[in-house]
Amino acid sequence: MSNDEFTGFYKKSVAERRALVAKTTALDETQTATIAKEGGLPLELADRMIENVIGTHALPLGVATNFIVDGKPVLIPFAVEEPSVVAASSYAAKLTKDGFTTDADEPVMIGQIQLTGIADTNKAKEAIEAQKQALIDYANKIDPCVLVKFGGGLRDIEVRVLESERGKMVIVHLLVDCRDAMGANAVNTLAETLAPKLEELSAGKVRLRIISNLAVHRKARAKATWTKESLEESTKGTFKGSDVVEAILDAYAFADADPYRATTHNKGIMNGIDAVVIATGNDWRAIEAGAHSYASITGKYKPLTKYFKDANGDLVGEIELPMAIGLVGGATKTHPTAQANVKILGVKSAQELARIIAAVGLAQNFAALRALATEGINRGHLKLHAKNIAIMAGAIGTEIDLVAEKMANEKRVRVDRAQELLKELRT
Repeated sequence: MSNDEFTGFYKKSVAERRALVAKTTALDETQTATIAKEGGLPLELADRMIENVIGTHALPLGVATNFIVDGKPVLIPFAVEEPSVVAASSYAAKLTKDGFTTDADEPVMIGQIQLTGIADTNKAKEAIEAQKQALIDYANKIDPCVLVKFGGGLRDIEVRVLESERGKMVIVHLLVDCRDAMGANAVNTLAETLAPKLEELSAGKVRLRIISNLAVHRKARAKATWTKESLEESTKGTFKGSDVVEAILDAYAFADADPYRATTHNKGIMNGIDAVVIATGNDWRAIEAGAHSYASITGKYKPLTKYFKDANGDLVGEIELPMAIGLVGGATKTHPTAQANVKILGVKSAQELARIIAAVGLAQNFAALRALATEGINRGHLKLHAKNIAIMAGAIGTEIDLVAEKMANEKRVRVDRAQELLKELRT
């Protein structure tokens, strides 16, 4: 696949875009039809996925272009309702010097087992640590989650004494290699299996046995460079490239120093990340929780990205965050559109998917900072948002684009103005 094939992609019709994606990613007829079908999820299947089903709720499914991740061109599906997200990521990827370089940790998740009512917590901690290898061997021998078969399993056990308002408790962390699964069911099952043995060793009472979504052992990272020249060109010469670099660095410093700004900074990152996580049928709530917890892990809420200048004065961006993503189990395997989206991505492992998602988060953040540092965030966003406003005013078909364009040019993107323009257009 070449990114050149997707030049002017946004100008094509929906059917033409879908046909090009199907051709370049080798989607079969069933997968292509699934994407084309409104909703993409049969009601009978939805009724088996959750409780009390009354219907399905669709999101727009778009494709981000221009991404080169570790030297490989990749199309990235986004399921998102917010205008400008797909366009912003695609443009940020286009502006990079050589695409994104990425890496990811082994897919190790934490399972927590809470032990309470212990007379001597230090003694209990020592007793569990003394039997750590025996516990690991036992868990991997019986393997209730079938992880060992695929090269995973329980890797390590950590024990700590935790002070709480209800007294001291012993918390045991199971470090579980989940391979291509997100791991929630596997980790929880393993925690349930080992709980009786830990209760016996600690002479305490087991309470919670549950996965932690702060996946600090399962992080993904991405890095990219934007040259001064590409940044200047992106503003059509309105700003010097070196000035754009300085403005973005100032914006990053603001987020690094102020949690109020860092929250919005990170929200922009998650605009892109959540869209890909949802598109692939993964648990976006777990990813959100882990990301924001990780942003606070030092005791102060911080941005998930970092920016600096290299020796040439170009802008370098980096991102690191927990990425508990899976390719097996859950909606990723049961939702037909999610399966088609994984095919579009062309990924073969959860780690590969995690790396691509990290690149998306960095691209989305850079796009927002570049816009804020130059023409302002509203210029591009409102132009796309104007279409939603036109629809709200009752525009249909070609009326939507005509009304939206007029409002964007006037910089008066409001429902009442859309209604006025629509009335003029129809008379």
